[in-house]
Amino acid sequence: MVMGSRSRQSSSSGSRRVRAFKRWMKQEGIECNDALELRDDGATAGGMGISVRAVGDLKEEDVVARIPKLACLTIRTTAAAAEPEAAEALENEEELVGLAVALMYERSLGERSRWAPYLELLSEEEAAALPLVWSAQEVEHLLQGTELEAATVKAERSDMRKQWKESVEPLLLMLLNSNSSNSFQFQDYLVARTFISSRSFQIDGYHGIGMVPLADLFNHKTAAEDVHLMTSPQSSQSDSDTPQQTTESASAPSDASCKEDEDEDDDDLEMTMVKDVKLGAECFAFLFLFFSSQVFNTYGPLGNAALLHRYGFTEPDNPYDIVNIDLELILRWGSSFSGQHRRARVSLWKRFHYSGCVTHDYEYFEISFHGQPQFDMLVLLYIMLLPDEEYYKLDLAIATAGGSSDEPMPVDIIFPDKSQQLRHKAEMLTEELLLTKSLCNALSSLADMRDSLYGANSLEDDIRALGRCSCISEKKLYHSLVLRISERKILRKLQIYAANAKEASWTDKLKRK
Repeated sequence: MVMGSRSRQSSSSGSRRVRAFKRWMKQEGIECNDALELRDDGATAGGMGISVRAVGDLKEEDVVARIPKLACLTIRTTAAAAEPEAAEALENEEELVGLAVALMYERSLGERSRWAPYLELLSEEEAAALPLVWSAQEVEHLLQGTELEAATVKAERSDMRKQWKESVEPLLLMLLNSNSSNSFQFQDYLVARTFISSRSFQIDGYHGIGMVPLADLFNHKTAAEDVHLMTSPQSSQSDSDTPQQTTESASAPSDASCKEDEDEDDDDLEMTMVKDVKLGAECFAFLFLFFSSQVFNTYGPLGNAALLHRYGFTEPDNPYDIVNIDLELILRWGSSFSGQHRRARVSLWKRFHYSGCVTHDYEYFEISFHGQPQFDMLVLLYIMLLPDEEYYKLDLAIATAGGSSDEPMPVDIIFPDKSQQLRHKAEMLTEELLLTKSLCNALSSLADMRDSLYGANSLEDDIRALGRCSCISEKKLYHSLVLRISERKILRKLQIYAANAKEASWTDKLKRK
């Protein structure tokens, strides 16, 4: 495979910053396949249009780029690490915090930074797309009701403000010798963190997370990865959650450990094709709307809430979207029951070892992209709706079994009078058995309650607003609307699911017989 930097002088590929970046890549030993072209479509994409697209056929397993690890911006390679005290401070910081300091320091150097041509590609407008740097009013208004709720963004900003005060600001003051001309504010730290969130890669155990020039220009497309960043065999082990090796290893002499870590610098990072990409093949890059073949990276199977949160964009009809229904919302739905009733039913449900998803201090249930509710939620609703007589029988059955059950609820306990009729359908509890008319009505009510969290506008209002919105000049509004619409369509599918299940409810038909 021939690596090279053949010149292609179009208005976008020949922009000043692209030309400067290409010269810098050559100087740093970064190789790029001739079949790839760097494009600067800033004029048509709001200043965020640096991308990589195919101008020739590419085959699966082709190595299309090689990037020396020493060309990556990390806490090991930054000029800030030249001073031993600063290097030690960077190593001792949380990984993302240390990289943010390194990035901010290099940006403060301007043209004197070794990465100046690369850093010029990082636009402030790109950073502004992430909710982390939105105003409090924008967060409250644009994210109302969504899975990326205002509380999530506020909590993250609060954590980062603490990092800024305790670690980042003092370290920057030390590095810059309190030079007021290079002073930073908290907002600058947030911008640096957004760049890291949307562009950084895990490099290896020695460098940790870093900015990888060229690799971060491959745009994302959900479930459609064209190219993959391959690290060295040694570094693949560092992708796990195990602590990275340090130069002060207790099990080996310090010099040997240090040499082993630094030997990883001899490896290159490789961008490898994972499928064929042909010149002129139809390809859709959601954010940038290009009209020729573009080569995509992928950030993994992420829904729109995660994509907007981490990378500042969304994708219509994202198959990884979900909507959550909190346990608290279910308890509010059941407010017609007494508090004792609700507590007892939830307790019995938990004794059968059912549960929702738990994050921090709240419990919730997922509704899939297709509108299918989490099975554990169906079981909870079924128990909540049981007549008292049937509830007491179930409570007695589990008490007789020893107070709790490690097994799913058996059919003959839930349906003691119908167990023989139902035996041919299932030995254990299934979704089909649970979907009674009353439970389907409960699902419909919960969908309405969850949808009301988005405010007074209807789904149809949001769809019309999106049609009037520009993805170029109104990015925040555009992507927040895509998120809202994606989630509300799932709730609409939940309504359809409940209606269809209600119509087909064979357990109710059995009871009528």
